[in-house]
Amino acid sequence: MKIAANLSMLFNERPLAERIMAARVAGFDGVEIQFPYELPAVQLKELLERAGLPLVLINLPAGDFMQGGPGLAAVPSRQAAFDRALQEALTYAAMARPMCVNVLPGRLAEGVTREQALETLADNLRKSAEAFALLGIRVVCEAINPLDMPGFLINTPEHLQALLERVDHPNCQAQLDLYHMARQALDIVAGIRLLGRRIGHVQFADHPGRGAPGTGSMAFEPLIDALHAVGYAGWLAAEYRPEGADTTADLGWLAAWRER
Repeated sequence: MKIAANLSMLFNERPLAERIMAARVAGFDGVEIQFPYELPAVQLKELLERAGLPLVLINLPAGDFMQGGPGLAAVPSRQAAFDRALQEALTYAAMARPMCVNVLPGRLAEGVTREQALETLADNLRKSAEAFALLGIRVVCEAINPLDMPGFLINTPEHLQALLERVDHPNCQAQLDLYHMARQALDIVAGIRLLGRRIGHVQFADHPGRGAPGTGSMAFEPLIDALHAVGYAGWLAAEYRPEGADTTADLGWLAAWRER
């Protein structure tokens, strides 16, 4: 497995345009960026080529989600806004060429039932999966713990499994964040086995604290073994909060992970 740096959380002591080369120098194999749209797609493409790194994942634009709102993907009244976000991401991805695009479920909106939200989300995931399949780009959807993010619609591997069955599209898979599972004290190995070959992307941080591996108490080796056992051969993306102002000070774990 190759290891990517999430540049929305790592190296953010630098401007985004400088983080890609910083990740290359630090020894990462690729990068992901939650919302890269502040950089023109052509500039991002040039920066990636200069560093010789692939873009592993970006998120679809999510409206007011990062400001505490429900987002776009599971809100029936925001369908037109979701469609515009999808078109923006398609245009951007056609140039920047990420391997995956993550569609965030968002929070349950006021006045919307859970069933209405899930049906809207499934429809939008199916539409996205179909559109990005034409570019050869995988669509993923993630579960986030409700302790750090109250109201988030999809929380567990079981939620993801049920959602993917509802979507029923070969180009839509699960994004599994090991930290978010640990934050809920879930059996992560069981979750990996449940999702199996539906896992399209994996992110990690230690728990407690959401720091670098070794700053908490998570045992990562059994989790990586479980991923191997279900046939996962994709990326592991480091999405954690560095302890200090210099991301490189927290990278003592990276060489051992790459050797493994």
